[in-house]
Amino acid sequence: MSGEAAAGLRRDAVGLREVLFQSVTAMAPAAAVAASIPAGAAFAGGRLPLAVLIALVACLFTASCVAELARELPAAGSVATYAAQGLHPAVGFLVGWGYVFVEALVPPLLLLQLGFTAAGTLHDEWASYPADLWWPWALAGAAVIAVAGYLGVQASARFGTVLGVFEIAVFLVFAGWLIIRAGSHNTLSVFGTSHTADGYGGVSGVFAGSVYTVLAFAGFEAAAPLAEETRDPRRTMHRAVLGAALGIGLFYVVTTYAMTVYFGPGRFASFGAAGEASWQGVARASFGLFWVLVFLAVVNSTIANANACANVSTRTAFALARIRVLPRVLATLHPRYRSPVAGIAVQTAVAVGAVLGLGFGYDPVTAFLLLATVIVTVVIGVYIVVNLACAGYFLRRGRPSLKPVRHLLLPLLGIVAFVPALLTAAGLPVFDFVTKLTAPVSYAGPVVGVWMAAGVVVLLVLVRRHPERIAETARVHLEDDAPDVVAAQNGARPR
Repeated sequence: MSGEAAAGLRRDAVGLREVLFQSVTAMAPAAAVAASIPAGAAFAGGRLPLAVLIALVACLFTASCVAELARELPAAGSVATYAAQGLHPAVGFLVGWGYVFVEALVPPLLLLQLGFTAAGTLHDEWASYPADLWWPWALAGAAVIAVAGYLGVQASARFGTVLGVFEIAVFLVFAGWLIIRAGSHNTLSVFGTSHTADGYGGVSGVFAGSVYTVLAFAGFEAAAPLAEETRDPRRTMHRAVLGAALGIGLFYVVTTYAMTVYFGPGRFASFGAAGEASWQGVARASFGLFWVLVFLAVVNSTIANANACANVSTRTAFALARIRVLPRVLATLHPRYRSPVAGIAVQTAVAVGAVLGLGFGYDPVTAFLLLATVIVTVVIGVYIVVNLACAGYFLRRGRPSLKPVRHLLLPLLGIVAFVPALLTAAGLPVFDFVTKLTAPVSYAGPVVGVWMAAGVVVLLVLVRRHPERIAETARVHLEDDAPDVVAAQNGARPR
């Protein structure tokens, strides 16, 4: 192993604040409030705040499992290491294979949203600006993210922290303003079963809305891959994962409640992500130039999310490359910043290629929907496996470590909560509120299938030729490599 690889990622580089916002920005709170969560309004209507509250509780089941495993297994491999330890190293490899793939697709997804959001808004303000001139904004965002990643985890995480604080502050201020302006229309009935959407009365609409809003929580686990670069990782990872899921979940509840009571629960089923009946539309119509801050917060959210998920993909790829189940070059680190520079270069190339290829091949909105469907399908599958891994890990450790509620009941509830969301993301019409996907979005399933089939082939080859590499997916390098890392970072030769 080279000196760079032996030294590993920079230890103790970031603390709780930075890794907390790594997860927070990976959830893209402003973008989720403005675009993702309103998708549930068509089903939940004026009860959308209740649907979001239910989604929060459901996601906390899985967040608890991730937090428990992050505390026990602080590793850059994160979910791959958890699955390897809790189930089997082969499962860990396949989880890592799928997770690297979809996390590498998140930056282009957000860069597409950055592009069409900026271009559309500028065209609305100045008709002379071409509505289809979206790609310069996407490429500018890719450059910013690449530079932040290159400068190391401290620069990247602190950049994400600043962006995250801004977007949350803007939407909380706006939410408070909406609640005040709603006056006597403030009501807790939005947490009940009244204000139904047409065709979705009773609890069915709330359940349907929660399935769509649960997708806004994806990303709470994004702190975990920074474990080897974090101070006191066992304690910090646990607090960051749970804190992000709970904190942003409550943020979603408050902001959704504010807009529901201001806009009117009785007509909230018509609320969406664009037009007059949207966050930006309401801000434009009633709050003067404040809409500019809302717009900037959404744009900010896309960059912050892309930055956070670039950190996730490059760290997970680094973890798999150093044990040689991915190309070894991905474990190359910058000698000064200790950033995975080869992974960042590949991530940037993938982002630019996907943005331009899919954006021009279809259009940026269609490309966004296709990538989103691929990502959500795999991420929810990973969450289900991690729930199983939590139960498996603590059952293997023995009865003294096992807490039945935390390590068995909550994983089971997490699986139950995410199965409907998985079916919804895949467009499988098991429930009456699930819409069958149409082309090209329907290509997401085959794309995922082909990638995972390729992973199975690679797994079989490695099991046959290098079984020790698959076994290494369960290794926690932070513990095993500590003496070597300290020696290398002090200029001595590693053992």
